[in-house]
Amino acid sequence: MTVPVRERLPALDVLRGIAILGTLATNIWIFTHPHASLAVIHGHFGAAAARGPVEAVLQQLPQGKFLGLLALLFGIGLAIQQRSARAAGRRWPGPYLWRPALLFVDGLLHYLLVFEYDILMGYAVSGAVVAWLLATSDRSQRAWMWTAACLHLALLSLLSLGAMVDDFSDGPLPAFNPYVDGSWWQLVQLRLRYFLLFRAEAMFVFCLTVALFLAGARLHARGVLAPEGAGLRRRLMIIGFGIGLPLDLLIGLGGGMAGGIFARYATAPLISLGLLALVAQWYVSRPAPGAAGRWMADLGRVALSGYVLQNLITSTLCYGWGLGLAGRMPEALRVPGTIVMFLAVSALVLVFARLWLRRFRHGPLEWLWQAGYRRLTGGRASRPGSDEARVPR
Repeated sequence: MTVPVRERLPALDVLRGIAILGTLATNIWIFTHPHASLAVIHGHFGAAAARGPVEAVLQQLPQGKFLGLLALLFGIGLAIQQRSARAAGRRWPGPYLWRPALLFVDGLLHYLLVFEYDILMGYAVSGAVVAWLLATSDRSQRAWMWTAACLHLALLSLLSLGAMVDDFSDGPLPAFNPYVDGSWWQLVQLRLRYFLLFRAEAMFVFCLTVALFLAGARLHARGVLAPEGAGLRRRLMIIGFGIGLPLDLLIGLGGGMAGGIFARYATAPLISLGLLALVAQWYVSRPAPGAAGRWMADLGRVALSGYVLQNLITSTLCYGWGLGLAGRMPEALRVPGTIVMFLAVSALVLVFARLWLRRFRHGPLEWLWQAGYRRLTGGRASRPGSDEARVPR
């Protein structure tokens, strides 16, 4: 969610940029698989189904970590929005609920037109729920957070046990592969036909995202981004890297399909806490990010546009309606080819963010989103090319 410029913290924008590229590191293996999302729903994708140890490790390292990080950052953004609303004397959540409604529309269009595993729709629903919960007492928020976490773990345990009985890896792939041989419109039709199946993950992780949103808001209130939060950050890094990371690699790489599922939705969020604390610790005593941090911070400021753009570029490179590289890539070159594509797409998205922000204050989708919000709530939105929208030089 967009955070007012006056309240931006260096660590927040850098973390958003890292999280956006982290989702690309996770999803790019789907893009470069010849059957893409069909391989996922038929059990032919993931570390357990990887064709070699290098591919398995490269898939497992980002798996679930950056989705969890984005959820924590979303919760922090919600807390900042609530504080700003209360400081201005506005009721909460009030008109704020138009924001997740617009985000849901953005996500639906992104799902239909670009990529099956969109995260925006699920985050919009969870964000609307958590916005109401943030209006309750601290005790109530804590109870809802732990209740959601426990419900998620219960559902995850059932799913993991089911995967131990049937690992879903023998489902036949369709004879016609729309990702290689189909048109863009045929992929839109595929997403409509398999809507509930492709959206099953977003529905399954609802409790997890609610818990992480509330955790992000509570961590922000406890000073995770402030100098006085050093002890909290140290504990989070111990949880994330001392406990979560070893368990994640052990379970995710050695537990088959069931282990991969459990690691993505149980141990990966622990590592997300460690990543949040690590970057916050790095920037807590620095007034501004360095050279590398500025590139990431620029992407973090246009996170919504960058997220959609990287998926659009990658689908154009990989799918048959574009360059069709996924279908043409020799199997022996799939791992190095995927790495090269990740680096190339990341560079393009980072350059886009840097060049765009030299002239405009907001990313293109962020501006459209805010313009829609202000129209619905009776406010005014500046044009992206106007003086008001330009980045101060």
